[in-house]
Amino acid sequence: MKKLLVSIGIAASVGLAAPVQAGEKGWDDAGSIARDALVVAAFGVPAVQGDWDGVLQAGGSLGGTMLVTQGLKEVFPSRRPDGSDDKSFPSGHTSTSFAAAATLHNRYGWEAGLPAYVVASFVGLSRVEAKRHRVGDVLVGAAIGTITGHLITTKANDRVHILPWGDTQGGGVAVTMRF
Repeated sequence: MKKLLVSIGIAASVGLAAPVQAGEKGWDDAGSIARDALVVAAFGVPAVQGDWDGVLQAGGSLGGTMLVTQGLKEVFPSRRPDGSDDKSFPSGHTSTSFAAAATLHNRYGWEAGLPAYVVASFVGLSRVEAKRHRVGDVLVGAAIGTITGHLITTKANDRVHILPWGDTQGGGVAVTMRF
């Protein structure tokens, strides 16, 4: 697993370096590469470990995120900042990236989750810098992906469960442990 995470880090570093000298197209390309690396990691880490439940949960997390995101794009058409179409809200790249990161985090802990969330945050930034989304589009995409990833994915060690919750009055995290 460490080798795979190092590979993701190297790929993300290469992707992160490109936008420094590039314009909107460079940001767009780098964000897409980082998103794709996270999706590969969400499926690849459990597959390499023979954790087929983890592979199925990653598929459910990413599939559910895509359904919600695409549904919202249809219900709430919003013109992109670059004017290319009416599919700005919410950011699909960001929701997918955060679903992959949340899946890795919830299944394998912060050691896998932290670098994945850093890369997912870069994807969100790249979407704004590429003029494909507004900040609000990215924040909603991040929330959709994170929530879906945590709701569908369980810990590889099922004795500990972490469940984020929220309502109109606030939010928090519920932690349960089985001894």
